[in-house]
Amino acid sequence: QVQLVESGGGLVQAGGSLRLSCAASGLTFSNYAMGWFRQALGKEREFVAAISRAGGTTYYADSGKGRFTVSRDSAKNTVYLQMNSLKPEDTAIYYCAARAYIGSYSEQSNYVYWGQGTQVTVSS
Repeated sequence: QVQLVESGGGLVQAGGSLRLSCAASGLTFSNYAMGWFRQALGKEREFVAAISRAGGTTYYADSGKGRFTVSRDSAKNTVYLQMNSLKPEDTAIYYCAARAYIGSYSEQSNYVYWGQGTQVTVSS
């Protein structure tokens, strides 16, 4: 049974930082590229960042470039999202996902497993 469990969300003031973690189990972690998505209240879920299977290539939405860093630790089967200089518009539920198919890293349909999400709230 595949499980992706996010943690690290919370309430932070604008300009602050958070590091999200996503622990994967039940799958061969190195076989999957990993992505982060977010969904704000009343909005569609959107791509945030992704990292290739070996960790050598990363991808970011324009909203997070220069502020967010995605990384992975294969020894711990965990992917991280370091978020700095947070803004109120970053408030959302953040989901990690495992990508099994070729194609765009930002396309949600290319991801086969999803976590339950972790809430990030940025106050102004």
